[in-house]
Amino acid sequence: MGSATRTKHDYRNHLSPCLWMQAGVVKKKECRVNYRCQICPFDRALRRAAGANISLRLEGQQPGGKRHRIVFWKDRLKTLPPRKRPCVHSMKGRITFRTCTHDYNCADCEFDQFFDDQHRVHATVTPVDTLELQGFKIPQGYYFHRGHSWVKVEEGSTVRVGMDDFSLRLLGPLDSVKAPLLGKEVQQDRADITVCRDRQRAKILSPVCGVVSAINPALRERGSLANERPFSKGWIMMVHCGNLRQDLKNLMINTETAAFMEEEVSDLYEMIEESAGPLAADGGFLGSDIHGCVPEIGWERLTRRFLRT
Repeated sequence: MGSATRTKHDYRNHLSPCLWMQAGVVKKKECRVNYRCQICPFDRALRRAAGANISLRLEGQQPGGKRHRIVFWKDRLKTLPPRKRPCVHSMKGRITFRTCTHDYNCADCEFDQFFDDQHRVHATVTPVDTLELQGFKIPQGYYFHRGHSWVKVEEGSTVRVGMDDFSLRLLGPLDSVKAPLLGKEVQQDRADITVCRDRQRAKILSPVCGVVSAINPALRERGSLANERPFSKGWIMMVHCGNLRQDLKNLMINTETAAFMEEEVSDLYEMIEESAGPLAADGGFLGSDIHGCVPEIGWERLTRRFLRT
């Protein structure tokens, strides 16, 4: 176990040191989920161990084994002098060093609430790792809906929503993408998002239930931004979910997504060959404007089959 006096600066050779590491609970651990602790199995395991140790002590017993010294990372930081307690946002590398003034009770901190609101909306989304399947990009750690929208879990029960690379290349460069207004409710599997290209429109199914907490206004004027940066600046809306765990159970992630996309790409090739004849066997990938290049398939047929609307 490490010393609680360690700070993020002691680990400057690590790109994203885990919060448990920065607090000195563990010696070495890097964060690979962009500090989305709610989806991190390592965080869950240490929380269980810390909780079990607390329960034993309350019963008058002394924890044993290798995990007997594990405590919650916030509790370890509370042993530091007040001026040396780093704000959680400092630990996550979002701001320079700032002391915590609310004993790590973020719910009562006005700075935390203000910063989270701003950061969630404006932070650039950068996929940690991306798989390519026959030319289509699938970022790891993102959840996918069968209607080709994606979900990235942010802080708490808030998620970011967008369209995947497959759907955007299917429809080609969009003129606009319209999300529901702030405060409006969306329903999983309901057609709550509208995309437009020329005089044609299509509906996108919402991947989660909840209330819209932010939208990407740039897409109303330039929908092609979604085509250019589907998993980062092309996000559509942010949603605060009332039952996020249940919603995520109905989505796909990682290997599930890859298997699904294999079938979708295969069906798309078959549809193209039915409409436009055999493709050249040159080993190349489909372009960025499938509808524009093969208009014979038909806009409605494409959207009905692949967007499920």
